[in-house]
Amino acid sequence: MDLVQLSNIAIKAALSAGEIIQQYRNENVSVEHKKAGTSYASQVVTAVDKACETTILAQLLPSCAAFDLALLSEETEDNGSRFEKDFFWCIDPMDGTLAFINQQPGYSVSIALVAKDGTPQLGVVFDPSTDTLYHAIKGNGAFKNHSPWEIKQTNDHLSYVTDRQLKDTPRVSEIENWLKEKVAQANLQGFREIAGAGAVMNAMLVLENGPACMLKFPKKEIGGGSIWDFAATACIYQELGLPATNFAGGRLDLNKTDGTFMHQEGIFYANL
Repeated sequence: MDLVQLSNIAIKAALSAGEIIQQYRNENVSVEHKKAGTSYASQVVTAVDKACETTILAQLLPSCAAFDLALLSEETEDNGSRFEKDFFWCIDPMDGTLAFINQQPGYSVSIALVAKDGTPQLGVVFDPSTDTLYHAIKGNGAFKNHSPWEIKQTNDHLSYVTDRQLKDTPRVSEIENWLKEKVAQANLQGFREIAGAGAVMNAMLVLENGPACMLKFPKKEIGGGSIWDFAATACIYQELGLPATNFAGGRLDLNKTDGTFMHQEGIFYANL
């Protein structure tokens, strides 16, 4: 398996989707609703999401035939092929659709290659708002705009990165207490909130605003993000030697057999 070649294919596909997003980012686009998680953000979809998926698939499908790869994409029904092939593409054509609709930064394109056992092999994230490309290849490091990426922590506070404001988050007191414990452990000057982006860009914001973290408690309600929200960024964190785990600190299951939602195990990403 030539991961470098596949990474180049994924980068080209992500940039092509990013160009589509950039064309429409200041337009008022029509919004549709789909069956998804319990949050409004997970239920909205636009023609831009679908156009991004179309251009990505046009570039990735030939590699599926050439390398015998399966495929999982947010806007296409899961056909179960990811359980049959040794590797599968995992695609979020436009994560952070709600931010895009609101014409705010926080949306991105995310493409990963994942092994059948759920181990990420490569991850590509493109932020159309800033023209920033992040990618990583298993065993080959992480890169920002094609240069090796070294994480720098310059803040004297802990950045808590979240899709919704803390005051609107369930179990807010538990989260606040957890954050205060981390602040004390690291001898930091309190915590500050960065809210509003999709899960993919939130993971990148954790890396760009260290010391930082994002978390989701395990819950019974369907939601909490899906495999495609975390696969690419998990690879990037893996190559940076930083945790991208379930809330308990265990390995993320990026090829779940009981669906794609991650609510049952929760999420913990950190740059501490």
